[in-house]
Amino acid sequence: MFKHYRKLWRGMLALLLLTPLGLLATGTAFGEWGTEQLTEEVGILPSGLAALADTWNYAILADYAIPGAEGTVGAVLGYMASGLVGIALVVAAIMWLSRIIED
Repeated sequence: MFKHYRKLWRGMLALLLLTPLGLLATGTAFGEWGTEQLTEEVGILPSGLAALADTWNYAILADYAIPGAEGTVGAVLGYMASGLVGIALVVAAIMWLSRIIED
């Protein structure tokens, strides 16, 4: 399976290596807003989101940071770790779904 999708894996690796470019951007990423920022950007806060805003307060890589890693190197490593975790989850989901569909 991995040989068949060699170009896809190379593309994902390239995206992972380009992930730290997000550190050069100013402002916040689209859709990564807290409730206050959402109200500022969109003008409203949906009632369902307001009700669930404080339900989940734990993140493995909060703010793309690795606990204990400081400065620019820590930020780059955090971004890359977040990208790697995201890619791993997407690959796992695709592999799981492909097995379900094939059976």
